[in-house]
Amino acid sequence: MDGYSWVHRVDDVNLEELAHLYRVAPLGNKSPQALATVFGNSMFVCFVYSDGALVGAGRALADGVDCAYIGDVAVHPDHQGRGLGSAIMRRLVELADGHKKIILYANPGTEDFYGRLGFLRMKTAMGIWSDPGRAIEIGLLSGEHSQE
Repeated sequence: MDGYSWVHRVDDVNLEELAHLYRVAPLGNKSPQALATVFGNSMFVCFVYSDGALVGAGRALADGVDCAYIGDVAVHPDHQGRGLGSAIMRRLVELADGHKKIILYANPGTEDFYGRLGFLRMKTAMGIWSDPGRAIEIGLLSGEHSQE
């Protein structure tokens, strides 16, 4: 992708700028301290700049062998629709190559986007959220329990 520069170290990123990117992307209001923790604990990170401004970010938690989980991929609205989100995803998948599985959970309505990047729906995924009511309300959880 021409016109963009990539950084792969959280120590090289202004966390206030990252928190702003999360707000406008929009991925929520996360403090610089929280972002330092989640990106600092992620094995793979990508930060993308255009003309010196942070315009994209993504991360993957990974254990080095079995499982990698791609978390928040944020793209500034002024740079959405240019393939930057796809490029970040491809870079994270490339960095996590060699893991037995690479997983993510998708916000409702984004499944086709991730499908075009090679992700398939999981039949056995389940989760526990800190606010399950909200997660059910926005479509991340079904609210159904498994039958024993």
